Amino acid sequence: MSLLDRLNQDMKQAMKDKNKQKLSVIRMVKASLQNESIKLGHDLNEEEELTVLAREMKQRKDSLQEFEKAGRNDLADSLKEEIAIITDYMPQQLSEDEVKEIVLAAIEQVGASSKGDMGKVMGVVMPQVKGKADGSLVNKLVQQNLS
Repeated sequence: MSLLDRLNQDMKQAMKDKNKQKLSVIRMVKASLQNESIKLGHDLNEEEELTVLAREMKQRKDSLQEFEKAGRNDLADSLKEEIAIITDYMPQQLSEDEVKEIVLAAIEQVGASSKGDMGKVMGVVMPQVKGKADGSLVNKLVQQNLS
């Protein structure tokens, strides 16, 4: 089942359950997917759908940090619920150890030896972990293993 089919099915269920929060998030995600599809001029493949989902997740996580810094717990709680809903549509996340293995393999593959080679390593790692790991975690692990 494609992501859009799943979203449509869950949207109908959220309407039946009168779950306004879930319905709102699903509509936002669907709109983002449709906008991306229009922008690219074709139906999205699975990788492009993951990119949109990851972008939506990152936006919410960034906003969550800002709201928590500002002491806006009401808005932070709402965003935590949205993040939980979007997480249901994301693929299973890799553990830190699994990401570290991928990073070490990439470092060996490109022959990286210093922080100057970070771009090469990130270029190999990111396509492998797209949607399955947070970019900041990957960045941190690459930096640790190159220093």
